[in-house]
Amino acid sequence: MEVILLQKVANLGGIGDKVNVKPGYGRNFLLPQGKATVATAANLAAFEARRAEIEALAAGELESSKARAAKLEGYKLAISAKAGSEGKLFGSISAADIAEAVTREGIEVERSEIRLPGGPIRMVGEHHVTVHLHADVDVEIPVTVTAEE
Repeated sequence: MEVILLQKVANLGGIGDKVNVKPGYGRNFLLPQGKATVATAANLAAFEARRAEIEALAAGELESSKARAAKLEGYKLAISAKAGSEGKLFGSISAADIAEAVTREGIEVERSEIRLPGGPIRMVGEHHVTVHLHADVDVEIPVTVTAEE
């Protein structure tokens, strides 16, 4: 399936690129989320007519992501959770828990923007979490998990 990208997509291409993707990926992800459109002659002409507008919108999104990243620079998150004597948590700390804690501190972060490289946090200690704000903007924040008494 050939599509025209309307946004930059990681490991695929930038705005305006005409790429071949598997039909399921295009039909179930790229098209419904507005990240791409089917590459027909009419859609190609419509894209070229709106190219400047789409690129300006993408530049605005990048700038807002960089502003949010600046707020997260140097930010450290501390979460307390119930843990056993060996430091193993009763349960785990997920992306939703981290996003909620950061949002309570006044910085808007969605659950889908949190990347946990090793899965949910299950041990007490310091862990590094990546916040993926934009295709070009990633911020790593330290999360310190302490045992609750």
